[in-house]
Amino acid sequence: MPRFLIERDVGRLTRQEIDDAGARSVAVLGEMSGITWIKSHVSAADGKIFCEYEAVDEEKILEHARRAGLPANKITRIELSISPDMFV
Repeated sequence: MPRFLIERDVGRLTRQEIDDAGARSVAVLGEMSGITWIKSHVSAADGKIFCEYEAVDEEKILEHARRAGLPANKITRIELSISPDMFV
């Protein structure tokens, strides 16, 4: 299944707001098929959350964001994943 990186412009969020958004995301994912949340990274200084998902297509990403009340400012399809272990 294709992987995507989603950039979310969220401003400064409290830990409770992040937890609430995560709970909404999981609840919506439980109602959907064809999409899986892999992990996310929060940059408080930049007011952004970067999320990695597997999904059948970009439309599933947008549907999930809409239903969960989350921004999806930029969606990038990941073509290749690399890590340092691959080069030693």
